[in-house]
Amino acid sequence: MNINQEFETIAAISTPIGTGGVGVIRISGDKSFEIALKVSDRKTLPAGKICHGWILDKEIKIDEVVILPFKNPNSYTGEDVVEIQCHGGVNVVRNILDVVLKNGARMAERGEFTKRAFLNKKLDLSQAEAVDDLIHAKTSNFAIQSAKNLSGVLASKINEIKGDIFETASRIVAGIDFPEDVAEPEYSWLVEKFSNSLVQINKILDCAKSSDILRQGVKVAIVGRPNVGKSSLFNALLNLDRAIVTDIAGTTRDVIKETLDLGVSVTLIDTAGIRENENIDKVEEIGIEYSKQSAQEADLVIFLYDAQAGLTQEDKEIYEIIKDKPHINVANKIDLAKESFKPELPDTQTISVYSKNGLETFKNTLKQTIFKFTPEETEFVTNQRQQTCLLRCKESLERALQAAQTEELQDMIYIDLKSALLSLDEITGEVITDDILNNIFDHFCIGK
Repeated sequence: MNINQEFETIAAISTPIGTGGVGVIRISGDKSFEIALKVSDRKTLPAGKICHGWILDKEIKIDEVVILPFKNPNSYTGEDVVEIQCHGGVNVVRNILDVVLKNGARMAERGEFTKRAFLNKKLDLSQAEAVDDLIHAKTSNFAIQSAKNLSGVLASKINEIKGDIFETASRIVAGIDFPEDVAEPEYSWLVEKFSNSLVQINKILDCAKSSDILRQGVKVAIVGRPNVGKSSLFNALLNLDRAIVTDIAGTTRDVIKETLDLGVSVTLIDTAGIRENENIDKVEEIGIEYSKQSAQEADLVIFLYDAQAGLTQEDKEIYEIIKDKPHINVANKIDLAKESFKPELPDTQTISVYSKNGLETFKNTLKQTIFKFTPEETEFVTNQRQQTCLLRCKESLERALQAAQTEELQDMIYIDLKSALLSLDEITGEVITDDILNNIFDHFCIGK
């Protein structure tokens, strides 16, 4: 986006395309009110008032709408904004957008509304990123955590840490520049200040793993040899017939994935049965390789075998592949097994997907195991970019702490403090390059 584009009036559909009760077209920029008056039968658009009218394409009525005008700076973007609420049909919202574009607006780019909100200081960068997280949240839990960042929880903590570091840096500079009037701070005081700041940085970074799981979810792969009931269990956990189930070995040829919301987003993976056989075709062979790869990449593996057949040599070879990963051992077809059946693997869950015997108990075990990956409450949610900035800040502070402990020159300590501050400024957006900024907002949807 060039500088001239940033001052143009933009428009986009801000609601999902499809049949619905309401669709919203958003316009932002200096010409928003002018364009809205051109395309409607309204004579005036008083800011902050709900207005009713018709959208017109010349003399043709397009739709009866509600128009919400916002005068800068009291709007989402900080510019003049007009939102047109129309009926939610696909062609209705597109027709209105076309009329708006013909009358002086240009199509908004991905995330451009939120980018303008950031540039106009309506949001800092961490809050802007929280908008994208909130829109794309796969679970209710992550949506709640993202809303906390949108409200400024992370930004407030970062600004608190920045304030402490800035105060320390200012004391050092004053002592260096005005040695006759201001004494350099005591090294013991510097050690205490740096240690306290590091505690606060680590407090945020300690939530990084939980943040990643909330954002990306937990991958759970169902692994075993053919015909042990992997696809049947997959369907049972989803409560739908997603995977094809037959008694023919090798029915599942590819990896099938579906998402469950268990407070944490769970990507459930049904894999092809792993077996070594000269008669398998090329397609099944590729599917088996995908299965092994899925097992290695999964956060949790459900190792499934047939209780009727017992633990075969083939099962044991597969178990060797996954035994060092977090896993749950499950013996299926317990309804067909001998009464004398005893699981050979530790902590084995016994179920019958067909008769539902033990299935609810297994589901509860699965949920409890998944919940162990992340605490119910995560104080701070961060993304990879923010975590990288925090780690750079931590490294700078650790160098400053070591220098203070060995009583090195304070002007050298100041260099590390300045570096720490720059890293924190990247999180909130006070210091940011155009490439990073564009990369962040390119991940947004058009209309947000």
